[in-house]
Amino acid sequence: MPNFGQIGSLQASITQNKGRVGKMGKDYSVGALWIGGSLSYLEQLCLKSFVDAGQHIVLYTYEGVTNAPAGVELADASTILPQTGFLRHERTGSPALHSDVFRYHMLAKHGDMIWADTDAYCVKPFTTPNGHFYAWESDTGLNGGVLGLPPDSETLRALLAFTTDEFAIPEWFPEAKQAEMRAAREAGTPVHVSEMPWGVWGPAAITHYLKKTGEVRFALPQVALYPFHYKDRNLMLRPAVDMAQFVTEETFSIHFYGRRMRARILAREETGVPRPRSVIGRLLKKHQIDPSLAPLKRPAVPDADMIEESEAA
Repeated sequence: MPNFGQIGSLQASITQNKGRVGKMGKDYSVGALWIGGSLSYLEQLCLKSFVDAGQHIVLYTYEGVTNAPAGVELADASTILPQTGFLRHERTGSPALHSDVFRYHMLAKHGDMIWADTDAYCVKPFTTPNGHFYAWESDTGLNGGVLGLPPDSETLRALLAFTTDEFAIPEWFPEAKQAEMRAAREAGTPVHVSEMPWGVWGPAAITHYLKKTGEVRFALPQVALYPFHYKDRNLMLRPAVDMAQFVTEETFSIHFYGRRMRARILAREETGVPRPRSVIGRLLKKHQIDPSLAPLKRPAVPDADMIEESEAA
């Protein structure tokens, strides 16, 4: 298992042997989405990690980005999906629903791209022999924070079809819940996707359709993309945590759980910056990201995540 100091040499070795890695499959670019405006140091860190690993990364944006790291290609997001009918989650205001649909359309249009959230840190270049690139996040569920599906994927077709209807009743919901939603629809008050549980167009749908189509057989183990489990995310902010306990030779990426991680940092760190000896603090230094130049933004009114993280602290 590589320790923290070995991650840099691991990246360099893989980049130098790019021709050998390429035999596992064609070269892939990575695509991400940022609605517009300035990035915080967390997004800068993740984007720069791909550049430093030698992987081409495209950041799609609707409104322009003012401070993307050098080496990141900027592209017009409307070439993938128009911003019309922009969807946000009702409780949190998060643009995750639009992001979910965006990644499915990006994958359908670009067979040589793999999706990555802007809170996915690249440990080594992403490669796949068949276009499938996703991992288990738990014993029962998968995540789409990093997602590769070939254009002819049955799962991708199902996701595109499902997300065309903002009032579609998820077929994996318990029968009693489906019956309740059908009754509401018949009464003229259908439940909109923004009112449904978090992740209904994202991890929940991805998990359901991968299992339904059988393409779940291509899934990577959790350590590949989610070495720090969601419940262990706060370990990335603790000083001197040993990376080798989590990151192995099988690891491609580390998921920071961005919305919750930002809330946690702002709730616990007065400076709004992770401690230098924490996992994220050390990675910021490794990639020469100065947090003071791209601080986390404190909302005028703390959202539910900030309140929850503050109470947990």
